[in-house]
Amino acid sequence: MIPTAPSVLLLIPAYNEELRIEPVLLNYARYFRDNYSGKFQLKVVLNGCRDKTREVVDRVAVEFPEVSVLEFTEPIGKGGALIEGLKLVPMVDLVGYVDADGATGPAAFLDLINRSDEADCVIGSRWIKGAVLHRSQTGRRQFASRVFHVIVQVLFRMNIRDTQCGAKVLRRAAVERIRENLFIADMAFDINLLYLIKRAKMRILEVPTEWTDKVGTKVALGKTSLTMLLSILRLRWIYSPFCGLRKFFSPIENSLYRKLNAPQPVPALKMPRPKKTSSHS
Repeated sequence: MIPTAPSVLLLIPAYNEELRIEPVLLNYARYFRDNYSGKFQLKVVLNGCRDKTREVVDRVAVEFPEVSVLEFTEPIGKGGALIEGLKLVPMVDLVGYVDADGATGPAAFLDLINRSDEADCVIGSRWIKGAVLHRSQTGRRQFASRVFHVIVQVLFRMNIRDTQCGAKVLRRAAVERIRENLFIADMAFDINLLYLIKRAKMRILEVPTEWTDKVGTKVALGKTSLTMLLSILRLRWIYSPFCGLRKFFSPIENSLYRKLNAPQPVPALKMPRPKKTSSHS
């Protein structure tokens, strides 16, 4: 445990998670109440839920007031939910996020918090020495994950082994420097986040994590992969010398997002060229 524990906001984006989220919330709330001396808040960001996820979260919040809800009635995507949740960062020292399925347990998340004095962004990694995988992904998902990793490395040269592990912790100052340029609303949000941090010359630290693949995933492999590919191509184009040509192709991009029934980038119809972030002094 860090000597002077910073205040922490944990975001959990959720879409129709009534069957899985209650034990995850109870596990986190109990663990941090017993093992963390700083202020801990857990915010579930509801992303167009059509089930009883809200009722489940409210029930847990009766026993654990540190658990609360930020609700959006229309689907805004995992990335959209995190973009909205990150607007709360002025309230805390550190903000992080994990997936609603509980693949990352509270002890593994606390490991990231305890390393937050070493980097601007600390991320869990399943693909470096020391990681513990209790249940691996299916062969198809592993293959898709590794292909996506190669594409990301070719396009962005970030040299990060695991960009997609759903466990990350960021300092407040880091979020405030990049927040206005976060726009990818789907599951490629992590690439948008990490690339902006790299561009700003801030430090990213990969930490081996403990992780369990969960049954009941909502990832439709083909559709999700195509959407993520479209989003990282858009991101690469925006940060290229040819950004000005995008206005001619935006209608085609937006049409593809609609055909994939995917959350469109924010804002959906117009993305101005992001400001170049300055490096640390």
